[in-house]
Amino acid sequence: MRLSDFDFHLPTERIALHPARPRDAARMLVVQPGGAPELADRGIADLPEFLRPGDALVFNDTKVIPARLFGQRQRDGASVRVELLLHRRLDDSQWLAFARPGKRLKAGDRLVFGQTDTNICFLGQLAATVAEKREGGEILVAFDLSGPILDEAIAAAGEMPLPPYIAAARPADRQDLADYQTIYARAEGAVAAPTAGLHFTQDLFARLDARGVSRHFVTLHVGAGTFLPVKAETLDEHRMHAEFGVVSATTAAELNAVRARGGRIIAVGTTSTRLLESAASAPGVLGPFAAETDIFIRPGYRFRAVDGMLTNFHLPKSTLFVLVSAFCGTERMRRAYAHAIAAQYRFYSYGDACLLWPAA
Repeated sequence: MRLSDFDFHLPTERIALHPARPRDAARMLVVQPGGAPELADRGIADLPEFLRPGDALVFNDTKVIPARLFGQRQRDGASVRVELLLHRRLDDSQWLAFARPGKRLKAGDRLVFGQTDTNICFLGQLAATVAEKREGGEILVAFDLSGPILDEAIAAAGEMPLPPYIAAARPADRQDLADYQTIYARAEGAVAAPTAGLHFTQDLFARLDARGVSRHFVTLHVGAGTFLPVKAETLDEHRMHAEFGVVSATTAAELNAVRARGGRIIAVGTTSTRLLESAASAPGVLGPFAAETDIFIRPGYRFRAVDGMLTNFHLPKSTLFVLVSAFCGTERMRRAYAHAIAAQYRFYSYGDACLLWPAA
């Protein structure tokens, strides 16, 4: 299949620059293949109505780190401004990062971070060396600090890595530190939020509990690859960036028991979906998983672990729009997105959501 098969026009004004307040005030488009109606305009607060006692929601509990660093490249007494987006930790002191402008860096360059108008005192406390230069603006950077001290330094010097379509329209602010994080975030390591989870509040959790819907947590550290455009002309040519994920033995057993009792597994977000499908050894059977996954779900894929999905609206020609098309059908998702645009739904990370049920 060609990537152009998953293109659509999205007016710029449909891109949400801030989240709904409160979080569960966001809208929710329900897509029900074979349903009457096929498309229903509802709200996130209505989610319990569409779930049954005994169903299970699966959340990604990864926590976003302030992974965007602004600093100076120092070489031969001259300095040049650089920006890094950390996307994969290799050990206590080394990270893979995307650099801008990457062409101005070479192995051996010294980098110093923290020189900003609001954090002058931090200058000199976070420094690194470009250990290796790779393709596509990617570098291997070795920090002078390591372990928890490095984590604290990155937290002090870094900014929340808002997606490019938001960052291009406005700078990150202190409110994003809370807004771009789920209320249940626990495991630090992501450079992008599992955005479907941003809609949940303690009040919504309480109503889901009352409905008899269980909650389960997995961890997939979302990488910067989620922001990168697909450059291949066909889906067969595209290679996904690997991301590290964990499904514990306890969670796998609990979800297998849900299925055995006739309950449904509803993944909150495409990250939870990809991880659950990676951990499924056979239809309906999950096992413990702790590894990297580069699974690329596209039309023709047979889902093994997920019975429903709550997800935000995705970019045209993105692997995530391909994924939801695999789940519900490409033409159905085209209709759904056309409806959402006409009905003025808000798109992308801070936007509204859709509740998807699978095609037959």
